Amino acid sequence: MNRSRILSYIGIALIAFSVAACSDDLLDEQPRSKFGPDFFSTEKGLNAGITSLYAHMRWIYGQAYYYNACLTGTDEYTWAQSADGNFRDMDLSGVGQLSPSTSRSDAIWGVCFTNINTANAIIENGEGLGLAPALIAEARFFRAFDYFLLTQTFGGVPLDLGSGELKFNISPLRTSVRNTVAEVYTRAIFPDLLKAINDLPENPRVTGGVTKNVARLYLAKAYLTYGWWLENPNGIPTYPETQRQDPDGHNAAWYFQEAYDVALEGIKNPGPYRLMDTFYELHLGDNERNAEMMLWADHTEESEYYNGGSLSYGSGGAPDNFAVWMVTCNYTLVRSAKDAARTVDESSVHREASQAYGRPWTRMAPPVEVFTNTFADKTYDSRYDGTFVTTYRANWFKGGVTQEVLYNANGMEVRNGDAILTFLDEDDPNIVFPTQADDKSQLGYDYSNLGAGELPGRADYVVGPSNISRLRYPGLWKLGTYRKDTGDGLGQPNAGLTRPYYVAKFSEFYFIAAEAAVKGAQTESGYTAKDLINVIRARAGKWIWDNNGNQEKVADYSAEMLDGTPDEITIDFILAERSREYFGEGYRWYDLVRTQKWQQYAATYSIAGPGRLDWQAQTFTRTIEKFHYLRPIPQGQIDALDMSEEEKDAYQNPGYN
Repeated sequence: MNRSRILSYIGIALIAFSVAACSDDLLDEQPRSKFGPDFFSTEKGLNAGITSLYAHMRWIYGQAYYYNACLTGTDEYTWAQSADGNFRDMDLSGVGQLSPSTSRSDAIWGVCFTNINTANAIIENGEGLGLAPALIAEARFFRAFDYFLLTQTFGGVPLDLGSGELKFNISPLRTSVRNTVAEVYTRAIFPDLLKAINDLPENPRVTGGVTKNVARLYLAKAYLTYGWWLENPNGIPTYPETQRQDPDGHNAAWYFQEAYDVALEGIKNPGPYRLMDTFYELHLGDNERNAEMMLWADHTEESEYYNGGSLSYGSGGAPDNFAVWMVTCNYTLVRSAKDAARTVDESSVHREASQAYGRPWTRMAPPVEVFTNTFADKTYDSRYDGTFVTTYRANWFKGGVTQEVLYNANGMEVRNGDAILTFLDEDDPNIVFPTQADDKSQLGYDYSNLGAGELPGRADYVVGPSNISRLRYPGLWKLGTYRKDTGDGLGQPNAGLTRPYYVAKFSEFYFIAAEAAVKGAQTESGYTAKDLINVIRARAGKWIWDNNGNQEKVADYSAEMLDGTPDEITIDFILAERSREYFGEGYRWYDLVRTQKWQQYAATYSIAGPGRLDWQAQTFTRTIEKFHYLRPIPQGQIDALDMSEEEKDAYQNPGYN
């Protein structure tokens, strides 16, 4: 493993009971290569296995259907105009049904267990083959990483894959027994992460490699999550059913204190990591793999082989990074005109391989409350501007249209680089929305082709925050397409993203410690919940660029941001800050499930409909039951079990039988 990045994928599929499900909109995804048990009896095999531990993240992060499962149905996203069952089912709003066959959390089951078994082989055989303890520690980290992900999603899962607890499985046995949540945490997740912290280096041995502080981050988060599980403030059921008692005799308060202490240790001993100076540069495409990013699923435009996918077209399946397509509305529908009378339409915003554009699938849309509540402050807080694409600009020259001037809203002239479609910061009662979609002879014809409105004196079509619809909404700039090879043209906007998908950030140490403090952990001077949150908020007040204005903006609103922090930090305030910081990155469902706030935050939402003339928001209701706080075990897993129907029913999470 002497490459600078860990990119190739090697898989081992020896867990007989683990089967990956397939949907009607997802290609069948299989590891590129499969190896038998003998492969892991050599040092070469173990080193290849370590490489695969990193590469397996590409089958999870950036995979759009798992991304959907992390966000759709929360207060961050609902289904959009082009959504199929993959997205409607996850919304729980009556347009689909979540079941073991439709839940897109299935995307992690087989991938994680396959990876766990690879880690088991490395841990079991590594010392005898002379593998360095630091390399074995990487396997321990990823085994804990996957068990943590699985347990948060499904509840208790098997520690015995067929050959004994935490043993490398070479058995074709097709039965399975689920361990309890407490057993998975105390027998696997915590011991592995503690050992990893001890044996891993301070600095990564390769770019993107795990370190002591990466393991600290996950240990702190696991302690925090387990503390909530023990406390169970809203009586959410667990499965397999068990008393919420810690086998080691600790209570929730003990784990909250541990979460705080470990997170603080991570802050004070950052190693090669740090907070970036501004939120904008944290997500800027040409600043990838920066010091705040601690772990990522890697991609590259240097080589299709090491990228794990084509550089010219997207497969619509893992291991491509294509999640952001789902939350990108079809901005290419917008039309300007070749003449002032607006009688001849012309496409003025073309699909482009740049961070504000990319490939639009219109599968997931943010509700109105994202813009009116979560990101209510659009003046001081740079995170709104650094998260969304709210201005779509003319790029018709790049698409081969040679006309110098086109005519846009109000029949006014626009040129390349001008704003064509703008999502306003605030509602404006003077916006005039179209009333006729198709007949140009009628007053109120939709010249924008997207149902966007007009304001007197403005050449750009406009949409207010309360007019967000399932058809048109701001894109997600922070995760957008970025390539160096686009040049002066449109580049390759249909290819999967060649950017890394970020999995862990240094900033989360501050949120974990603050949340633990709110839950009662004793704090150190200078590191109270308010102190910790204010570090993040102060950074959010610093601007170096107006992203949607496309111009330099050097401003420091840190003081105003700190003035807006309440004296008493609550879980609700932390969750609001987490959404502003990590919006659209896949954290939200886990945050709301951990804190048992999902029903409170996401039971209702507002958005306009999917039609071109829909601009008045309606309120929708979700049915979020307590059993929904666990996702169903995938039907493919249940079907593969060589057990009686009664045993299969008992294996499934309650509410999904």
